[in-house]
Amino acid sequence: MGDWQDRVDAVWADSDLDAAEVIRRIDELAGERTADDAVALFERAGARDSAGLEREAEPLYRRALTLGLDEDRRTQATIQLASTIRNLGKTDEALALLREEYEREPRGALHDATAAFYALALVSSGEPERAASIALQALAPHLPRYTRSVTGYAREIAEEPR
Repeated sequence: MGDWQDRVDAVWADSDLDAAEVIRRIDELAGERTADDAVALFERAGARDSAGLEREAEPLYRRALTLGLDEDRRTQATIQLASTIRNLGKTDEALALLREEYEREPRGALHDATAAFYALALVSSGEPERAASIALQALAPHLPRYTRSVTGYAREIAEEPR
C-alpha cells in the first residue's frame, strides 16, 4: 500500500489542484483498489468533504468506518465524519461521536484535534461554556507557563451552573 498511499499523499500535497481535480485524482487512485477498500473510501470521502460536498462525503465515511480502518485513520474518519454531519445539521450525532472519541483516548496523537472539533460541536449545540472548557483543557498542556491554572479554570467553567 506504500506506493499507493504515497501517490494519494502527493495529490493532497499539491496546492495547485482545485477541488474538482483533487476529487478526480483521488477517485482515480481509489479505483485501483476494491470497491470495499476502507482506506480508498476514506480518501474519497475526504476529497469530497474538503470540496464542501458533505452530503457525498457522509456515506463514504460511514462505509469506511464500518469496514474498518487502522487506528489513526479511524480517528481521522470519526473527526471528519462528525464535522461533516455537524455542518449538515446533525449536531447531536456529531456531539456523540466526538464525545466518545474525546473520552476514548485522552493521550492519543489526535486528542487535541478531537477536542477542537468537539468544542465546535458544543458551540453549535448551544454550549459555549463547555466548548471553551474543552478547548482550554486541550490548550493548557502546550502553554509554557500557567498550565495548572488554565486547567483549573477550564474545569470550573464546565462545572459552573448557568
